[in-house]
Amino acid sequence: MQFKKISIIMPAFNEARTIKKSIEEVLASDTMGLEKEIIIVDDGSTDNTRNILSSLHGCKIIRHEKNLGKGAAVKTGFQNATGDIVIIQDADLEYSPSEYKKLIETLMDNSCDVVYGSRMLGKNPIGYWYMYFGNYAISLATRILYGAKITDVETCYKLFLKKVVDELDIQSRGFEIEPEITAKILKKGFLVKEIPIQYSPRKYNEGKKIKWHDGVRALWILVYYRFFSK
Repeated sequence: MQFKKISIIMPAFNEARTIKKSIEEVLASDTMGLEKEIIIVDDGSTDNTRNILSSLHGCKIIRHEKNLGKGAAVKTGFQNATGDIVIIQDADLEYSPSEYKKLIETLMDNSCDVVYGSRMLGKNPIGYWYMYFGNYAISLATRILYGAKITDVETCYKLFLKKVVDELDIQSRGFEIEPEITAKILKKGFLVKEIPIQYSPRKYNEGKKIKWHDGVRALWILVYYRFFSK
């Protein structure tokens, strides 16, 4: 496959501590010669994130006047993406843009529509055991419900062909966007390839926002899109 541009969607909510460095790493990343379209969706930040973004160049910045949730921010990013391929990038430095090259190569070299960067396949530290097992349970439920060998449904690093993004029609506003994306991709018959990635989990005192009830919500989303939604 031949691509010219990659759209990098970065949702951000109160990420003043890390967002500048995150953008610098994205700008410095190897995208195999592809033009980078960096779309930052400031999801109603109340810290210094907005001021930091105002001082940066080389990015398309879109602002939500109030906090709508990660799902809503990603949806806004998708709607404004013009690249041949699209990836989601968190602003918190847990995921390294140095992995882009490997993800892009996989999409180019395989007959697939989406590439997942799996933390479960790599030798990564475990930040919180209950989150690790929660992700394992969600991924296991995906394999049972959809018959797909997915090890990391909750990974941020999902690299899509643009045609896939255009068909997703995201409804989730919060963190349940991850299982919604996976459920819709699999129901539509798009092919997913997983590869291992490196991951540096951060702690709650560093701003981590996912809670235990997000896992329960994720399981319900998988069931809902499997049995109750077209």
